[in-house]
Amino acid sequence: MSTRKPLPEAERFSDYEAGGKPLNGWKVLAMIVGFFLCVGAVNGVMIYKAVKTFSGEVVAHPYERGLAYNSDIARAREQAVRDWKVDARLTRLPTGETEILVTARDADGLDISGVQMNAVLVAPADLSKDVQAPLAETAPGRFAGKAKVPAGQRDLVLSALRGGEEVFRSRNRIDVE
Repeated sequence: MSTRKPLPEAERFSDYEAGGKPLNGWKVLAMIVGFFLCVGAVNGVMIYKAVKTFSGEVVAHPYERGLAYNSDIARAREQAVRDWKVDARLTRLPTGETEILVTARDADGLDISGVQMNAVLVAPADLSKDVQAPLAETAPGRFAGKAKVPAGQRDLVLSALRGGEEVFRSRNRIDVE
């Protein structure tokens, strides 16, 4: 007669096999190293994709722009004293291009001429999508140019140079349709 006790229910249906390979230190080490290599590879891919798709910069050369902060404030005060009135209109042409028309008058209402006017349509979060649009003076105080600009929100940055020195700058958020 056998004195063996019957096995509990949970142990009767176990998947344990006698003589199976034991879990030793080398296997555990290999599993841990494999796990961290997998995590490191995924992190590397994610970092690469993040850096390639968006640099994080909203302004080119942000450090230099920060150093020029006080001179920017001085130029803004000088511009406010000049009190120029500048108006810009954007029109989508049938060719898909956008026409930019700018009128500029001084504080006395006289047309401004003899300046080099430039327009930049800046994508709010990606420097690589900025569109330069040089404007030509078509008449005193009137400037025009064309650029291929995709639809969406942009910052229209107008600047006027006289003798190589910036005498006017404005930045306005617009919707390009």
